Amino acid sequence: MFSIEHEFDSTVVTLVDEGQAPLQEDVIVNGFEECITVEQYDPRTDKVNRITLSMSQMRDLVAAVSLPEGVYARTDPKD
Repeated sequence: MFSIEHEFDSTVVTLVDEGQAPLQEDVIVNGFEECITVEQYDPRTDKVNRITLSMSQMRDLVAAVSLPEGVYARTDPKD
């Protein structure tokens, strides 16, 4: 299950793990104009871990999801 919310300066996607136990904590993806952040609470440390991706890295990740194993370089005029 997931939800999408549009905030003032970002789009927030929350991914909820609904599989069989053990379940993982929710993943929150914030889409800003200049970057994407991915956050997940870690109950072992009682902290939220955050990863920040540039828009170029996010485009690479989206492209990589459907490609076979290998090393690739995108040619994109937006970079």
